[in-house]
Amino acid sequence: MSEPVVVGQLGAVYGIKGWLKVNSFTDQPEGIFDYQPWLVRDGKGWREIQVTGWKRHNKGLICKLADIDQREEAQTLTGVDIAVSADAFPPLPEDEFYWRDLIGCRVLNTKGYDFGLVEQLMETGSNDVLVVKANANDAFGQRERLIPFLEDQVIKSVKLQDKIIEIDWDPDF
Repeated sequence: MSEPVVVGQLGAVYGIKGWLKVNSFTDQPEGIFDYQPWLVRDGKGWREIQVTGWKRHNKGLICKLADIDQREEAQTLTGVDIAVSADAFPPLPEDEFYWRDLIGCRVLNTKGYDFGLVEQLMETGSNDVLVVKANANDAFGQRERLIPFLEDQVIKSVKLQDKIIEIDWDPDF
């Protein structure tokens, strides 16, 4: 099995029969239920758990998990990350990327300046943004840079096999 990818988090207990609120990180919140089985992390590592039911409740989602039938059992899972195997995601065309694939990539500009490593990505209203943790010896004293993920304008190439993203961006900006 490939490395687990976090797709949500279990929230507070709902009711007395073991239902839990679900905080989904998927584009379509209900999409989290398309991935089965879920993986949850306990003190011993990741373990599989099956969803036996789910429904919308107010503006959120709630779910029922296999073998969790009482409120007290469900409380042990509040705040636990929900993950799925990376193999569960469909393959993408060559010019598209999952965010998880970009994290850890080295960011270089077209002149070879090393900006550092992609630490995370942020979604904004207009475009996604790379959060790049700068090198310790950054010539401009930066600790972190926010670089817009605008293909062709800023992002010139993404070489996943080499873990390198080439950008057209001034290091002093």
